[in-house]
Amino acid sequence: MTSKTVRMMSASGILGYGFPEASIRAALERKPHMFGVDGGSSDPGPYYLGSGKTLNSRLAMKRDLSLLLRAAIGSGVPMMVGTAGGAGGEPHLQVCAELVREIAREHDLHFKLALIHAEQPKDYLKRRLGQGRIRALDGAPPLDDATLDGARRIVGMMGPEPYRAALEAGAQVILGGRGTDPSPWVALAMHHGLPAAPSWYAGKMLECACNAAIPKKHDCLLVTVGEDYVEAEPMNPELRCTPLSVAVQALHETASPVIRHEPGGLVDTGACRIEALTERVVRVTGMRWQPQPYSVKLEGVRSVGFSAVTFAATRDPGLIAQIDTFVEFVRESTATKVRALGIADDAYRLVLRVYGRNGVMGPWEPSTGAMPVEMAIVAEVIGTNQEIANAALSLARVTLLHSDFAGRMCREGNMAFPFSPSDIERGEVYEFMLQHVVLPDDPYEMFPIDYEEV
Repeated sequence: MTSKTVRMMSASGILGYGFPEASIRAALERKPHMFGVDGGSSDPGPYYLGSGKTLNSRLAMKRDLSLLLRAAIGSGVPMMVGTAGGAGGEPHLQVCAELVREIAREHDLHFKLALIHAEQPKDYLKRRLGQGRIRALDGAPPLDDATLDGARRIVGMMGPEPYRAALEAGAQVILGGRGTDPSPWVALAMHHGLPAAPSWYAGKMLECACNAAIPKKHDCLLVTVGEDYVEAEPMNPELRCTPLSVAVQALHETASPVIRHEPGGLVDTGACRIEALTERVVRVTGMRWQPQPYSVKLEGVRSVGFSAVTFAATRDPGLIAQIDTFVEFVRESTATKVRALGIADDAYRLVLRVYGRNGVMGPWEPSTGAMPVEMAIVAEVIGTNQEIANAALSLARVTLLHSDFAGRMCREGNMAFPFSPSDIERGEVYEFMLQHVVLPDDPYEMFPIDYEEV
């Protein structure tokens, strides 16, 4: 058995979440073969992919990128970002690329930069659809050209292969569009000749950095990968990896406790052994990789209209005791008033979320009958345009504020509003609309790479 090992560092859960500078200094002392960070996720919802806006602020991303770039360039090793900008579309990738160029100018850094594009042209997807090379997942409806035409933006989730291609082309800084979270680290480990199984397991540990450690915080994680093992260690001495914390991260965002689907194969952890080497370091062995036909998952969003919201709250026990009938009255009364403006029922949708009753769980809320001291109502209208959304919300807000209910004693307002103006325009909003995979000819065709000398 060879003694080849690779050390890889992950800075935080998502680029822009921040991490202590002391932790990256500690990582430098360990001489990692790569510095990396995951740049995004679909967890924050469809807005960022649809709007093209970044999840985190430019200031926060620049701070993190500056520390990572200087560490990597100074060490002569690669620095990689996956799902750049939060959603991994073309606008998000370009924002991160400009930040990298800006940091390079400010610190006199020189390197070869690779940009891996993940946004998918609709004509390519239509061609693959016509060839029967796109299939639905989890009971999703069949896809057609009209659905693709209605999408605002579609990205493919790249695997490690495009990152490996960029490494082999000599890129030192690699920014990827949307991809599976472990991919940058998988690529680096396999680039150094390590097998797929420990490489993929290491990537899973690194994708959320110190989510694999306790206590939970955004901080730097170092993973050492060998031919048949993975070792995880937080760079902050206040944190520690334990067999339980590592096992929890291995279960993170997986439908099965032992099988994880990735582009081109399955990670099988059914025979894994997770052991504490020290109070802060954990070793995992026994992972296996099972090759499968290569597929690329699609993420797409479409516009569902324009949104306006208002926040209101009550502490009136009489109103709280009959909140269900009051909310239904508000809904019906608002509809009548909106019709009087000449707005059709299908031109808007009113959503009332009652926090203190079931605002979090909705109909799944298991605890019923408790009488809270106060309740908050978030009223949202989604309209076919912003003017309709604003008008309908204004009427819903005044109905919440000035409506009778049985036993009402207060002759003024029912609700407390924390903001002025009370009504807030949210602009265009989106929904996810694809649960499908593409079967490409190879892992590279959907993800073109541009290179430049910075």
